[in-house]
Amino acid sequence: MAGTRRVDPHELVAAVTAVREWLVADGEQPPRPVLASAVRLSLRTLEQTAPGHTVEVRVPPFAAVQCVAGPRHTRGTPPNVVETDPRTWLELATGSLAWADAVSAGRVDASGSRADISHWLPLLSV
Repeated sequence: MAGTRRVDPHELVAAVTAVREWLVADGEQPPRPVLASAVRLSLRTLEQTAPGHTVEVRVPPFAAVQCVAGPRHTRGTPPNVVETDPRTWLELATGSLAWADAVSAGRVDASGSRADISHWLPLLSV
């Protein structure tokens, strides 16, 4: 996603607000394009907030970004990877789920010495 345009904060809030009912009230899962937009915009925001190439954050099936300053990863499996599902990612991004709770519950797979991205979360509150 490098070289992408900066995320408009209003666009991010709108995208996440569109999935808010699903996140906070366990409502019906939003349509795939709506969910994809919220995940992608929030990941791009993380990429811009914590620029770098040390940690790869993956939220399949929608997107992955590299972020956090430090040694650059160029080939093979990155040494620092965070992977989670869309719901968990958006709960982390909005602050409705704490990083430590998500990791201890097994909702986030974080491997590598620099994979703790809690310093940059939440990205927004809705």
